[in-house]
Amino acid sequence: MQKTYFASDFHLGVNGRLSTQDREKQIVRWLTHIQEDAEAIYLVGDIFDFWFEYKTVIPKGYIRLLGKLAELRDAQIPIYFFTGNHDMWMFDYFTKELDIPIYRQPILREIHGKIFFIGHGDGLGPNDYGYKRLKKIFANSFCQWLFHRLHPNFGIGLARYLSAKSRKNDPVEERFLGENEWLLAYANRKITQIPHIDYFVFGHRHLPIDTLLNNQRGRYINIGEWLHHNSYGIYDGKDMKLAFFENSEGVVFP
Repeated sequence: MQKTYFASDFHLGVNGRLSTQDREKQIVRWLTHIQEDAEAIYLVGDIFDFWFEYKTVIPKGYIRLLGKLAELRDAQIPIYFFTGNHDMWMFDYFTKELDIPIYRQPILREIHGKIFFIGHGDGLGPNDYGYKRLKKIFANSFCQWLFHRLHPNFGIGLARYLSAKSRKNDPVEERFLGENEWLLAYANRKITQIPHIDYFVFGHRHLPIDTLLNNQRGRYINIGEWLHHNSYGIYDGKDMKLAFFENSEGVVFP
């Protein structure tokens, strides 16, 4: 049985439980592991801790991952890439060099009779108005044009510094918040508008979550991250579940 795989929040470029280079090697091992039965692969945002494409320059590193993605596409395995809040400045490199489409907003997709709502998850749900305003600035074409004027050594270095400075150990990321989960609240509100959605699949939250929605039919699934959990989603044509790679202690919340 061919399967559809979902993963997000690799955050390559910053160290976690493993160094960023060791984590990249681990991700390549995972991609090799799923290659034989992968019908499609969805990479659901924040694959890179920072990414900005200049006209002739991309961030240094990630050659193992990029090479593996090229190999998978050469094997005719579809790959779909969603931008996250850390790698929203992706333009046409992936589409031109790797034949991988880029999605900047959540999408609805039918997969073997089930309806999926797929997106990174940043900017959804209630509150967080400061980030929502900041995202509009980052997505503004004039602001992007201004950043393009910076030399890559300075621009990429500055962005990586600010990204690292903004990162903090947040205990909220370590526990399930029940009804206060903002993406769960978003999914419960959305399901009243589009009641036939079977699965809401998000990243961003950094916690592997699988919980039933208020309509007792749809499910909210957060596929977690690879800084610590190494979690990912699998849809086998009948059901969706979360799994862990090289992490025997992985836990799905709640």
